[in-house]
Amino acid sequence: MTTRPSRGTLLLVPNALDLGAPDAPPIDAVLPMGVLREAARLVHWVAEDAKTTRAFLKRVDAVVPLAQPLQAIDIRELPRPAKGAQPAPTLIDLAPLLAPALAGADIGLISEAGLPAVADPGSALVASAHRIGIAVRPLPGPSSLMLALAASGLNGQSFAFVGYLPTDAVARTARLHALQQQSRRERQTQLAIETPYRNATLMAALLHALHPDTQLSVACGLTLPGGWCATRNVSAWRADPPTFEHKHLPAVFLWLAH
Repeated sequence: MTTRPSRGTLLLVPNALDLGAPDAPPIDAVLPMGVLREAARLVHWVAEDAKTTRAFLKRVDAVVPLAQPLQAIDIRELPRPAKGAQPAPTLIDLAPLLAPALAGADIGLISEAGLPAVADPGSALVASAHRIGIAVRPLPGPSSLMLALAASGLNGQSFAFVGYLPTDAVARTARLHALQQQSRRERQTQLAIETPYRNATLMAALLHALHPDTQLSVACGLTLPGGWCATRNVSAWRADPPTFEHKHLPAVFLWLAH
């Protein structure tokens, strides 16, 4: 009689927020040592991109030696949706990615930046793990959304992450008007993000669509030496708009209407 192996755990491993920028601080300056030890021991990973995950593991190895040589570590990529579409991967699509856990090994899930499964396609893998009975354990680390909210001075008791806004100018303006009304009605801080090279475009759209008295906060390059966060009303931003000199740095945009 064979004994069925106990199942492994899906560990949600946080990543740094710097996207590997040249002036990024050492990985142990932004991630807890306990997280680095967990990351170093894992030999199975699921990621958006294997190349950036290897770069992450090299940074970990500089602090905590990896349990296996990097070339021996199994890194599997999440399925990518078709261009212009965002269908949620099905359980059948993701079952092979969870096979090591079914055989008793732990798996690390990692995002390109910040916490996995938050504004991140890894949430589909987490949902699949729950459906087939694999334990999920989140590890502590930085979230650009929460850091930006804390630094903004806006309402941290009621807030909503609205993700990416439409790229079409007309649809984006309509969406911003609706979100501003919701913010005013519910006293709710709204949070949005954009692809870094489009940060200036989104900022211009916010300054065009939001009411002059709306409080608008921008947090850019958090945890980097040159990172910043500033909160002003829209009229003040219009008089002195920010510049986004580094097109690879992520930013978070938050607003609260009066």
